[in-house]
Amino acid sequence: MSAPVDVVVIGGGQSGLAAGYHLRRLGLDFVLLDAQPTPGGAWQHAWDSLRLFSPAAYSSLPGRLMPPQPGETYPDAAHVVTYLRDYEQRYELPVVRPVRVEAVRRDGEFLRVDTDSGTWRARAVISATGTWSRPFIPAVPGRTEFRGAQLHTVEYRGPHDFAGQRVIVVGGGNSGAQIAADLAYDTHLAWVTLREPRYLADDIDGRALFDHATARRRALDEGRTDTGGVASLGDIVAVPPVRAARDAGLLKAQPMFTRLTATGVEWPDSMTTKADVIIWCTGFRPALSHLAPLALRGPRGRIPTAGTQALGEPRLHLLGYGDWTGPASATLIGVGRPAREAARAIAERLGAS
Repeated sequence: MSAPVDVVVIGGGQSGLAAGYHLRRLGLDFVLLDAQPTPGGAWQHAWDSLRLFSPAAYSSLPGRLMPPQPGETYPDAAHVVTYLRDYEQRYELPVVRPVRVEAVRRDGEFLRVDTDSGTWRARAVISATGTWSRPFIPAVPGRTEFRGAQLHTVEYRGPHDFAGQRVIVVGGGNSGAQIAADLAYDTHLAWVTLREPRYLADDIDGRALFDHATARRRALDEGRTDTGGVASLGDIVAVPPVRAARDAGLLKAQPMFTRLTATGVEWPDSMTTKADVIIWCTGFRPALSHLAPLALRGPRGRIPTAGTQALGEPRLHLLGYGDWTGPASATLIGVGRPAREAARAIAERLGAS
């Protein structure tokens, strides 16, 4: 067991690094535990053509602007990985990897963090494990009957794996649209969504999304009418590859099928379509199993929070899981503010203890 520290940050991706930046500025003794063997968080596992929703300068962590990617307005995932690696090195953040956290438990005045590489004790913990490790696939009838390939967004790499095949992409969000656009040229594509795709205006990108998310949180905090935030604008940012496929008439969404069959899918009118591959772009759930011993889960699997602080355990902060842990906190540009607030709250609490 290592000597106690002020803070253990669980997760070495963008949220963990933003937390580390602010903890370092406040002079706290901390360590970041990262399950990944190399820097870059979930970005290092993204598909080849994934693009950010904003230009580099508007996709930055606190303290350091992301440099532009030559020849690209919207950087790709590899560029983000390089930026995160350089960010970690620039601020000499104390990342220990690969370390997989198995459980967080109360241990008197400390929280005990049990891992596959030993145990840490901390006066506070920031959980920043994200969602990428918990892909969600809905319980659609017939899923076990389908004899073709099924994969989730996390397993998709590029269109070269599916050339000439009959592919069904399920999901009307950004991942579904980007992957469908990727596959629209060299496969027999069917794009399936629960409702008609809602594209944001072509001139809207992540900068506007962050502003809307922040305005919504401010309105709710002040007891004013809910502005609807990002959801009121649409579901899909029209990054250039999506825009090109859409404008070429290659992104024609179909309503959701009712079930899978052995060879494809069946539609509400009982018509069937054959498929070789189904790609589920159906989102993620927060990776919170390591916090189970604290018994904090509330409705919808979330841990109730005030800002980033867990209501049932004030020594625990959650960062980067979505708007419930800070406006746009699951984004590069959005995580800086809640990371700062979490670090300050911890510093104040430790200073008072």
